[in-house]
Amino acid sequence: MLDKTYDAAAVEPRIYDTWESADAFRAGAGAEPGAATYSIVIPPPNVTGSLHMGHALNNTLQDILVRFERMRGRDVLWQPGVDHAGIAAQMVVERQLMERQEPGRREMGREAFVKRVWDWKAESGGMILNQLKRLGASCDWSRERFTMDEGLSRAVLEVFVSLFKEGLIYKDKRLVNWDPKLQTAISDLEVQQLEIKGNLWHFRYPLEGGETYQAPVEWDDEGNATAFETRDYIVVATTRPETMLGDTAVAVNPEDERYKGLIGKHVILPLVGRRIPIVADDYADPEAGSGAVKITPAHDFNDFEVGKRHGLAMISVLDREANISLGENEDFLDGVPADERLRKTVDALDGQERFAARKKLVGMMEAEGCLHAIEDHTHMVPHGDRGGVPIEPFLTDQWYVDAATLAKPAIESVREGRTAFVPKTWEKTYYDWMENIQPWCISRQLWWGHQIPAWYGPDGAVFVEKSEEDALKAAQAKFGRPVEIVSQAQALARWEEGGEETVALHRDEDVLDTWFSSALWPFSTLGWPDKTEELARYYPTSVLVTGFDIIFFWVARMMMMGLHYMKTEPFHTVYIHALVRDEKGQKMSKSKGNVIDPLDLIEEYGADSLRFTLAAMAAQGRDIKLSPSRVAGYRNFTTKLWNAARFVEMNGGVRVAGFDPAQVSQTINRWIVTETGRTIGAVTEALENYRFNDAANAAYRFVWNTYCDWFLEFAKPIFNGDNEEAKAETRATAAWALDETLKILHPFMPFLTEELWARTVEGAAPRAELLLHTRWPGSVGGDDVAAAEINWLVDVISEIRSVRAEMNVPAGAQIPLVVTGAQAVTRTRLDTHEALIKRLARVESIALQEALPKGSAQIVVGEATFCLPLEGVIDLSAERARLSKELAKIDGEIARIDKKLNNSGFLAKAPEDVVEGEKEKRGEYGERRGKVEDALARLANLG
Repeated sequence: MLDKTYDAAAVEPRIYDTWESADAFRAGAGAEPGAATYSIVIPPPNVTGSLHMGHALNNTLQDILVRFERMRGRDVLWQPGVDHAGIAAQMVVERQLMERQEPGRREMGREAFVKRVWDWKAESGGMILNQLKRLGASCDWSRERFTMDEGLSRAVLEVFVSLFKEGLIYKDKRLVNWDPKLQTAISDLEVQQLEIKGNLWHFRYPLEGGETYQAPVEWDDEGNATAFETRDYIVVATTRPETMLGDTAVAVNPEDERYKGLIGKHVILPLVGRRIPIVADDYADPEAGSGAVKITPAHDFNDFEVGKRHGLAMISVLDREANISLGENEDFLDGVPADERLRKTVDALDGQERFAARKKLVGMMEAEGCLHAIEDHTHMVPHGDRGGVPIEPFLTDQWYVDAATLAKPAIESVREGRTAFVPKTWEKTYYDWMENIQPWCISRQLWWGHQIPAWYGPDGAVFVEKSEEDALKAAQAKFGRPVEIVSQAQALARWEEGGEETVALHRDEDVLDTWFSSALWPFSTLGWPDKTEELARYYPTSVLVTGFDIIFFWVARMMMMGLHYMKTEPFHTVYIHALVRDEKGQKMSKSKGNVIDPLDLIEEYGADSLRFTLAAMAAQGRDIKLSPSRVAGYRNFTTKLWNAARFVEMNGGVRVAGFDPAQVSQTINRWIVTETGRTIGAVTEALENYRFNDAANAAYRFVWNTYCDWFLEFAKPIFNGDNEEAKAETRATAAWALDETLKILHPFMPFLTEELWARTVEGAAPRAELLLHTRWPGSVGGDDVAAAEINWLVDVISEIRSVRAEMNVPAGAQIPLVVTGAQAVTRTRLDTHEALIKRLARVESIALQEALPKGSAQIVVGEATFCLPLEGVIDLSAERARLSKELAKIDGEIARIDKKLNNSGFLAKAPEDVVEGEKEKRGEYGERRGKVEDALARLANLG
């Protein structure tokens, strides 16, 4: 006998243990002989990570697909694993060393530190995988991989070396996002834009040789200049004054009439004395500021491109810690007069921290008469998401992948339909980035990660090989004498000394970007570069489920690498899921204090409730507005299903061997068989098309409304009646429909359904297998005539209940029902189902009449009109006043919202989630208004 209540906290761990003990998630487990494969690679979470709501959504959707296809008899592999998370893991261990007052990374040395990270990984890393198990993830845990395990490390070596030898990996000096705190290049994904209240400083750069021009200083209402002044300087503006020390040009738009005569001339850089050209470039916007832009190619990504177009010098004036570097900076000093002005600047600023230098430099510019104006300026400043400090565009030598070459086949794959994005709108984002792709910086100045397999010798020689032994052999062949590998410092010293018999090599100290190893994930996890059975069987994978924010960083790169090495796309579909926001539509963040922890929700409501909530809200292209109350609501759904199963059990509903749903005779049984089949079809079709919300909601409506609210209600008189044949058939049908329900709900709510599958066997043969491996239900046929009859009955009762509620009829009031215009079929149905209509619609009698009775609320179902005489039952005038008052209130709210939505200022300034929230409220008020109007119209008809 089922317990009175369902205890998710007790059931879920036990069920998961049952699955693991049965090795139920192993690739191919439960598959039909010769079945087609279905494989998904998990987006590898960071080894330092813990489950957040994005993970919960992403892995719930994957698990739904995996369980669905497993039940369809496919040979399923859900490949799990974790990413080594270079920066994050290194930071965790360094922080641990500091907290324990142990020697730091530099003191202990590279080898000892890397060993320490491995020790930490063995003890604490990968916690998130256990948290995914709490969510119900059915990965093949026996195949768990790590981006730095032996096999994946071998794959990384193979790819790096081969791409280098193909000319697709190279070293170059370019701008990168530089984190001065961590002292490493970081990817765009590791940069967060923070709004800062700062300043915009306007500086005067004097024209060389006393050149002048006419600068507009006053304008009319139409923007035409009305007054001018003669200037011998150009005004430029910056939010980062310290970078001016590296300026190598001023850019003006070639169509800007103010500056056409100055193009090709020069200004003298204040405080420095560098002679820099005025160049014509479309990058300068005549409408922005003065129309003139200072160009610092070594400290700004846009300026870097301008610098390349005009062949400008690239002068970096910051060191790796973002301190000003001038005194021994050959690029800075080149071509600059060594006068007193320069000496003062170097003495004042060299070695200064960047923001301290900024303050000093502004004061020096003011003293020189070169500070034109300062204005308050709120702007976005990029910060490192790990280091937490403003990042600097930094000119440095790094390793790059020729992404433009690798992108071409990947673009064609999507364009020609071999890989599809769902929703399709994300294809534009993919094309926009891929068709304008920049070289991919793959080196990081860290110790934790795949160390770059490059060894350097004297005279710029570079040896890229898979092993130290191979590098030594290649170097010996080149130099023709003995070679040994030493530290970088030792090698540099020995090269400087020269003349040694033995050639010194040193290995590149950098490691690879973690995205490099994860780009190989779909095939490296299957054993590549070896030709394994798994690789042949499960590659290409079937679908990738991921977030939009890593289309560039991961999806596109997997496409590039998969096509280059496996000669085919790594997946045929990329499903891009939405973002989980808070209930107000705001992005979750610790700073806002609106983060919802999925583990807390699992603890309180159970994993099934959270999973079903996420699936039910996962509409394509629409962010999820989540609140704990929504999860609590779906916990009620688990309770509803449990109680339904218990009700069936208590009324003798039991699975009957050989039961054939097509042979039932009772109308309500033929109806529920038909509706069950329709629901199976709807859920199947929705899952096949990645419409998770449609699938979940179809199952929800069937369980809550069709099965529980109607079928079981209709079955009660049969269960309590004397017709044993009807009773037996209805019991068997109820048990059969419950089984089919458990099957279609299993991908969404695996714990509850597996528990009910195991427990609802009293009086029947034991289950042949776990629900996990039970076949997905197929078509069961149906009876459209029976379905039409019972659905008519449902409509009649529902409409009567709705009118009673709208008209504020007392719940206990028994009202006569008068039906007009009924034809033969309706008359027969009324006669057959009179008792159900009376009981469930709370009507005292049903009468057929020709004329509509006065003072009655009218409902049309089919050809007949159903009338509820309400005169004397409700106070018509009081009810009319109540509804009129409610209508006025609704109209007021609609007017308020419309005023906002018609205000261009509001639409321009309000956050997108606020605007969407107002539109949603407008829709809800509109729906409510329609119902109130209907109720008022009914009152008007009553007289």
